[in-house]
Amino acid sequence: MSALETFDVVVVGGGPAGATAALAAHRAGATTLLLDKSDFPRDKPCGDGIAADAVDVLTDLGVTGVTDGYAPVLNLRLIAPGGIEVARPLPRPAHTIPRRVFDARLVAAATAQGVELRRHTVRSLTQDQNGVTLDDRIRARVVIGADGASSIVRRELGHAVNPDGHLALAIRGYAPTTGTEQLIRTTSARWPAYAWSFPIGDGTANVGYGETLRGTALTKAYLVERLGQLLPGTEPTGLRAHHLPLSTHRPPPGRGRVLLAGDALSLINPFTGEGIFYAVLSGALAGTAAAAAEGAAERYTAALRMRLGRHLRHSGSVARLTRRPGVVDAAVRAARRDGQVFDRMVDLGLGDGVFDLRTIGRIGAEMLHIARPPS
Repeated sequence: MSALETFDVVVVGGGPAGATAALAAHRAGATTLLLDKSDFPRDKPCGDGIAADAVDVLTDLGVTGVTDGYAPVLNLRLIAPGGIEVARPLPRPAHTIPRRVFDARLVAAATAQGVELRRHTVRSLTQDQNGVTLDDRIRARVVIGADGASSIVRRELGHAVNPDGHLALAIRGYAPTTGTEQLIRTTSARWPAYAWSFPIGDGTANVGYGETLRGTALTKAYLVERLGQLLPGTEPTGLRAHHLPLSTHRPPPGRGRVLLAGDALSLINPFTGEGIFYAVLSGALAGTAAAAAEGAAERYTAALRMRLGRHLRHSGSVARLTRRPGVVDAAVRAARRDGQVFDRMVDLGLGDGVFDLRTIGRIGAEMLHIARPPS
């Protein structure tokens, strides 16, 4: 048998979490191999929303130009299950960038900085005290699993996929639009569930519908029907479905010399379904911890807890509270009256924000039908 190829860090999965992890590990001085089963560019079903917080993480890693050619989206319209709506400027502009473009740009940035990219489907890994062997061919001091909702690395660590109630299914396509604002239309039917329309800036929008799984299989026809009901007149093309493992049921971030990041770690915001910010942030933290090798899992777990722990507790609590559509109605009414409440909701749903007592009080007041003058 020929000698194993050896690297300091091997990253499985070339999406936002994986490409960012590879970048961070390489910048920390590790020889780094990035593996993906596909060539880039490639499509990935997703809402394509890129929040400003995600761009900040990439900028800190020396990545520039990821939003070039895509106009910023300045406003968000949110429609509550009961029909009340709020439309306000986003606290910071967002972008809608097809993953075919966004992911390829991140991979290109990683390889430009010296990361080795290879097309390869990982089928097995074996961990020992000194490192990890992948497919009896590649040896790494540390492996980062960033291979999505159906992660082979997660499965090899013995962690099952998220159970119903902590897993969502969504369908995404592209449709013509004249709109310039992000639109999220929630619905009390099959709640938690919502449809979205995120304009790209070229006369088309990423449109889709998703809901939390609750023990009943959902068909493509059903998802398309629900999308049409909530966004009437929409005729999308390129429809593809995808699972979203919610952060309310996460496995341990790592074990020994194997770490998980992004969707493989169930880092999907349960409040909104957003995952790109979590992906690049967890990737950056995992890559830095992996480069140090010794105690990688402990370092990474501590870094995640410090950076996202409080936020994840708040987003999980809000997700449980908003299982009642009336709570969402109250939150949207509060956001309509008070711009600070709106901003807090956006920061919790798209970044690493938390709810303060003022926000909780305003939503609670709306639930008690206490009238307040518009701000």
